[in-house]
Amino acid sequence: MDTDASRFQEIVSSEYAGIAPGYLNTASHGLAPARTAAALRSAVDAWAAGRPDLDGYEAAVAAARAAYAGLVGVAVERVALASTVAEAVGLIAAALPAGAEVVAFEGDFSSLVQPFAARADLKLRLVPLEGIADAVRPSTALVAVSGAQSADGRVADLPAIRSAAAAAGARVLIDGTQSVGWLPLCADDYDFVVAHGYKWLVSPHGACFLTVREGAEHALSAGSAGWYAAADRWANCYGPIERFAAAAHAFDSRPAYLPFVGAAASLSLLAELGVDAVRAHDLALAARLREGFAALGYPAVPGDSAIVSVPGAPSSYPSRLSAAGIRFSAPLGAIRLAVHLHNTSADVERVLNALAP
Repeated sequence: MDTDASRFQEIVSSEYAGIAPGYLNTASHGLAPARTAAALRSAVDAWAAGRPDLDGYEAAVAAARAAYAGLVGVAVERVALASTVAEAVGLIAAALPAGAEVVAFEGDFSSLVQPFAARADLKLRLVPLEGIADAVRPSTALVAVSGAQSADGRVADLPAIRSAAAAAGARVLIDGTQSVGWLPLCADDYDFVVAHGYKWLVSPHGACFLTVREGAEHALSAGSAGWYAAADRWANCYGPIERFAAAAHAFDSRPAYLPFVGAAASLSLLAELGVDAVRAHDLALAARLREGFAALGYPAVPGDSAIVSVPGAPSSYPSRLSAAGIRFSAPLGAIRLAVHLHNTSADVERVLNALAP
């Protein structure tokens, strides 16, 4: 569902009541809503008291998987569980035949690129972001790109990439870690979408998801499969797996229970708010930041993104932001601000007031 603006703010305010102002760093790590903190505290307290709730853990894993499937518009059987992006991408890299050509953005996040670079027998072509679609050719086996770039927030031209890949018979892998949660996406438009939950899905580290489009299963390796990938898990704890689970579940990694307890709670909030409403909230604040930096004479990287990157800002800006209690990051030397659920116009004004001449 999507909420109206007043209801959106009411829900978010209750989930982030009392939060310290000035945290604009979701691109590094999202903030847990109150329901997530409560779920984790309860699980940890029960564990410490000698009452680990194994059935409850499994219910949380199932709930998180279903909620994620709903966010990205796929059936739940298309969602595999992972712990990191590199781990999930490794399943794809390992299955490519020797000599296969992979096209990727030259400045993309290492977790997406390195699994392919590690195979010396693959042809990895690194190209500018705006040139990815044009770089696809009949020899291309796979295109791998982040939906939104970690360093500067640029959003890839996903429709153009999808069209070029389809024309060449290539598969497409999207890393949605910096986009899923605020950028609407139908994962079934792509062969694979991977997203770690600790940023825009406001979940703990260790809850990661991989969607596998129907028919793309044979393009992944089952070499790292364990008992959790079995059709009957508890009957396949010992010896070789007799029968794998159906669809994407055959590529499940054994989930780290506590991160998925948190993810189930966090994803329920995003489902309640609706991605379209989250996008509208985030982009409105990001646009105000871009306008403010332009007025200061230091324009941000253009585009509709919840990540605002300002290259070439004065050397005094980082210390001034820190002194004002602003949490931000500075990849590749640019100031990077990232706005999400908990942020308000007051956060934007705090940033711009700190930098006012």
